[in-house]
Amino acid sequence: MYLIKWAILLSMFWLLLSGYIQPLLLSFGAASVAVVLLIIKRMDDIDKEPFQTGTGRQIIQYLPYLTGQIILSSIQVTKLIWRSPVKLEPATAKIKAKDLPRDKRVLYANSITLTPGTLTVDLVDDELTVHALQGSSVDELAEGNMERKIDSIWGNKK
Repeated sequence: MYLIKWAILLSMFWLLLSGYIQPLLLSFGAASVAVVLLIIKRMDDIDKEPFQTGTGRQIIQYLPYLTGQIILSSIQVTKLIWRSPVKLEPATAKIKAKDLPRDKRVLYANSITLTPGTLTVDLVDDELTVHALQGSSVDELAEGNMERKIDSIWGNKK
């Protein structure tokens, strides 16, 4: 069943990106989707742990929050760039993500990286190494608002 969900999701994504409905392009899209499905199936056969796609409810709840964070961070980075470069205070810090389920720590790390001005450099167990253009960005992450948001949407299932 999950392969059908992946097939539908990938096909819709292909159509969205291509924008053309011509036989040749549709056949390329179908071939690409088939190859990706074969890879997913093979990976699941090897690790015996198929990844289940969700209903999408959680993503629909999380995307507005993440989009808002990206916009706010973009404004902050723009202000930093337009001001004197002397205002930049790059910082690197380790942040604990102990309250998140193991499989959601990657989502947390990627969300940090998607937010302008911050970059997740490393993720080991429950510890993320984060680089930021300003120390205040690291302090905001250490407060845990983004972590709590992910935890509230996906639940704490370890």
